[in-house]
Amino acid sequence: MKNEAQTRILALLHYLHHESDEKHPASAQDILKYWQSKGIGASRKSVYNDIALLIELGVDIVCVKSTQNLYFIGARLFELPELKLLVDAVESSQFITPKKSEELIQKLGQMASRWQAEKLNRRIYMGGTSKPENEAIYYIVDTLQTAIQEKKQVTFQYYEYLPTKEKVLKHEGYHYQFSPYALIWSRDFYYVVGWSEKHGKLAQFRVDRMTGIERLDLPGRQMPDFDPAEYVQKVFGMYPDDLQTVTLLCKNHLMRSVIDRFGETVQTKVVDDDHFLATVEVAPSPPFFAWVFTFAGEIRIVSPENVLEEMREMAGWLQ
Repeated sequence: MKNEAQTRILALLHYLHHESDEKHPASAQDILKYWQSKGIGASRKSVYNDIALLIELGVDIVCVKSTQNLYFIGARLFELPELKLLVDAVESSQFITPKKSEELIQKLGQMASRWQAEKLNRRIYMGGTSKPENEAIYYIVDTLQTAIQEKKQVTFQYYEYLPTKEKVLKHEGYHYQFSPYALIWSRDFYYVVGWSEKHGKLAQFRVDRMTGIERLDLPGRQMPDFDPAEYVQKVFGMYPDDLQTVTLLCKNHLMRSVIDRFGETVQTKVVDDDHFLATVEVAPSPPFFAWVFTFAGEIRIVSPENVLEEMREMAGWLQ
């Protein structure tokens, strides 16, 4: 009898979780029919008692009182708008393969009612971006995260593309020895940052271009002063050498763009009714100059002169 009661309650919880929501409440008769389909015999009294027990155990079951009481799961771990955001992130991510995207979206759907899950089965426009094909990437990320936590080294190979779009291992299959410090998601790709024995300095690698990764039973070379947040803000996506303090003259309406790029702690000063100065520490590299070019003269480099000259030389390439 005890096992039958446990089975009945678990079946009830499963039914309410997957078949009920605010717009699709379940009646006692619906629950009895479901139990019957599972070979479980019970009465209406069992419905009321089992629902009361689940509520007592902390399950948020809402009862709509009427001539025929109706029940549905109220608060869930993720509400439907939150699941939609997660699905959109998975669907649009260039880091997640098409196969894994579909699997993850199906799993997210299991956290909602089947009616809500139907609303998650949608596609969003990805702005011409493409999905990766490296299905091993999840194993790679797990290996890197474990190595970071345990402060161990890893070894891996890295591949690049020929002009024919053929993938080839870099440096004839060279095995990099690497002490990973942090995983960074930037421009919708995963990168790992750490100490490269080959380069003798900090280096970054795109995770989806790594292969043959293995965790080594060797202590990683540590840099106690390494700050991932600072690395991302000042260096990532540029060249990690020759950081300089640069002053920018910006139109007032671009304060949001400056904060998006350099963070809310960026040093700024009002110049006049139309402009402000921003003082930033960056690597004067093509990605930085490309960002400045984006604003068509509404952000200008004021100093130092050598960085301004580099900007002029880059502009000369367009003539």
